[in-house]
Formats: sequence, structure tokens, C-alpha cells
Amino acid sequence: MLSIQSLVKVYPGPVAALQGIDLDVPLGMFGLLGPNGAGKSTLMRILAGLLEPTSGRVTLDGEDVLARPERLRARLGYLPQDFGFYPHLTGEQMLVHLLRLKGVSAPVGQQKLAGELLERVNLSYAARRKVKAYSGGMRQRLGIAQAIAGDPRLLIVDEPTAGLDPEERLRFYHLLAELAEGRTVILSTHIVEDVAVLCPRFTVIRDGRLIAHTTPREARAALDGAIFEGTVTPAELPALRRARAVTQAILVEGRHRVRVHDASGAPPPGFEPATPTLEDAYLVMMRASGGANGAPAAGAPEPARTGRAS
Repeated sequence: MLSIQSLVKVYPGPVAALQGIDLDVPLGMFGLLGPNGAGKSTLMRILAGLLEPTSGRVTLDGEDVLARPERLRARLGYLPQDFGFYPHLTGEQMLVHLLRLKGVSAPVGQQKLAGELLERVNLSYAARRKVKAYSGGMRQRLGIAQAIAGDPRLLIVDEPTAGLDPEERLRFYHLLAELAEGRTVILSTHIVEDVAVLCPRFTVIRDGRLIAHTTPREARAALDGAIFEGTVTPAELPALRRARAVTQAILVEGRHRVRVHDASGAPPPGFEPATPTLEDAYLVMMRASGGANGAPAAGAPEPARTGRAS
């Protein structure tokens, strides 16, 4: 198990990026969900040994990985949010180069290992294609190939589906679900759907603090009887947003189909009860952590404008 205790990171300024993170991450897929600027990437970089915390403790299977980061590297795979490649190299050449940089060896040799890794991430067909010709999803799968080299105990992926089209995202979901068998995978994302599809458990981070630790099922169940849906005109929507906690607004045939949260069970006129989604739950968590006025967190996403349920 990965255990994080009282983790603090303060940048010069001072800017408190992490304000006392306490978290136990079990085996399997685990989600870290929050808006941009919430502290997700700072936490991932500390866990990956790339950034020193101001204070706190991190242990993996009981071993202090901050005190001896070199012991972690052999058990760690990391796909950062921005992963650079040499565009003139082929996928196979790029992966061999990364294996050498990481010091990963194999009895069969690095060339053979690179081929096996490319096959595992479904990139064998593009092994001799230059990386500059890869799609965004192919680049992400190449990044995952280097991350799983050496069969790491802990795999960290930071915003892995941002910018992917729906087909590539679905392909990546299947790959991550497979990789979560038998290891700890931390998925850091601001995309609610990533968590809804992949994560049995997740935590929500805002302004460097954890504000919720739950499951998708529990998060949705907490809103039973408190989500309502109805339609309003574009002219009526601004007043509704000021008066109610709107979690979603979709423009359909010139009118907005709107979802609102009301814990009292007293919806606006014409609104009917609706089944809660994980996106509803996430936006409610953001509002609940916004202070007395219930304002959403800075950087929180706009309510979704697609009809997909989470």
C-alpha cells in the first residue's frame, strides 16, 4: 500500500500547493480528481521522486520513499502530463532510448523488450513509424510503454486522456484497466468521466487539500432525491444559476435542459427528479468546499454540455 502522511509543499511566495495531505492508496486503480491548479501534479511529482516536499512522509509497502528515493525508482512507472519525444525517431527507437535512460535491462535485450512493450500497448504496427506521425493517443500509449518497463509496483499517470478523441480515450481506458491488475495505479485527472469509468475509489483535491474520499457509487447515492432536471429558456438561465446550484446545462432545440442540486427536495417549478451522475456529485463537492457563499472552486470546470451521464 502507498501511504501519504501530512504532506506539505510550499513554493516561494509563499504558495501552499499542498496543505497536509493524508491518504492511503490501495492496490488497483485509484483516482485523484480536481480542477487545474488544485495540486494534483505537485503531488504526483513528489510521489515520483521529482520534487521534494516541504514536510511529510510517503511510504510504499512500509518503506520510506522520501528518505530513500532511489529504492522507489525501480518500482515506479510515471507518465507525466507533458511527456516529450524526439519526433525524428521511430516509436521503437524512442522506446529503446528511454529504456537506456531509465537503466531498464532484460535478458532478451532492450530491442526485444521494446518490441514486447509496444505489443502490450497495441503499437507494434507503428513501431517503425516516426513519432511525429503518431496521433495523441498513440503518443500516450508510447508513454505508457516506457512507464511499465520493469513491471513497476506503482504506476502514476497524470492527465493521460486530456486532448484524446473519444475513440482513443476508450482504447486508453481499456489499457489502463488492464495495467491496474496486480499493481497500484494512480490516475490524476480533471475529467470526471475518467474516474467514473476506471476508478473503484477516488479522492477529490482542491487548493491543496483533500475534500472528499469516496467511491463513484457512494458519491452518486449521496445525492439521491436531490437532483432535478427541467428546461428553461436562454434568458431564464442566468437567474436560475444565481438562485440554484446548477450542475449541468445543455442547449437542446433552443432551450436549456438543466440539472440542479437541491438538498431540501424543493426543485424549481417544472423540474422533475433525476438520477444523480458522478459529475453532479463532483460539482456539489466543489460548491460545498467553496465557503459560506457556496461559490464553485476557482478553476472548477463549467457544467458539462454533453448529454453523457457519469
